[in-house]
Amino acid sequence: MRTAGAGGEANPAGYVIEVRDMTKRYGRNVIHEHLDFDVRQGEIVSIVGGSGSGKTTLVRQILGLEQPSSGTVRVFGEDLATLDADSARVMRSRSGMLFQHGALFSSLTVFDNIAQPLRELGRVPEDLLHEIVMLKLEMVGLPCKHASKMPSALSGGMVKRVGIARAIALEPELLFLDEPTAGLDPRASDEFVDLIATLHRTLGLTVVMITHDLDTMVALSTRVAVIADRKVLVAAPVEEAASVDHPFIKEYFLGLRGRRALQALPPERRAKLPKAALEPALSSVEL
Repeated sequence: MRTAGAGGEANPAGYVIEVRDMTKRYGRNVIHEHLDFDVRQGEIVSIVGGSGSGKTTLVRQILGLEQPSSGTVRVFGEDLATLDADSARVMRSRSGMLFQHGALFSSLTVFDNIAQPLRELGRVPEDLLHEIVMLKLEMVGLPCKHASKMPSALSGGMVKRVGIARAIALEPELLFLDEPTAGLDPRASDEFVDLIATLHRTLGLTVVMITHDLDTMVALSTRVAVIADRKVLVAAPVEEAASVDHPFIKEYFLGLRGRRALQALPPERRAKLPKAALEPALSSVEL
């Protein structure tokens, strides 16, 4: 097993994530077959696909929580299969994860939830730890007075913000988001999208996002990776991905909700959409 330096860098091509010729199977059930996927530094890449297409499974391979049946997964230029346990732990500390429903520890306060990765992976003096936690709360737009609250006292939007604060506690370079706006009302969803965009810009993050929310995907994504037929069919800007001739892509992007989301693109990007995406996006109820 090889060790990785804590300051390891992405390869010269600028890839933070490289998945090459990956196959993943559970017994006879093949989830991915010869799948290729990459993410460059500074991108926001959304992973979309139907239920059971393997979106979460792909992320688990990238996080090193599972090993592929064959193929290679490189993160920050390092082949995950070659790392020893200590190096893998260092590698994971360079990534943060926001789970779908926040996944806060219900028995811990907001403060202790955010402090948890700091206490687990590093010896941080309590006075410095307090400063870091309060800074992370401020960064996600929550007043410090919420630090003593229990998760049960928080709204859905606040839970997501605490989850983000915990995800960035170790100042990661790579951030994973699992359905970041699921369960939020439209206003809270828009505010959370703005927060992600701000953190991406100010912290220089690379972001990988699983989402079913077309509006969130269109608003944030540098590229969209579409999983179907056990592969990544296309990984491209959304206006290019929507133009691919494939049954799932047509259903996903060119239905009523898809057209409505795509038509929110700026004019210069909207001009690249297929004609079908520009058809009126009004429901029969609205008509």
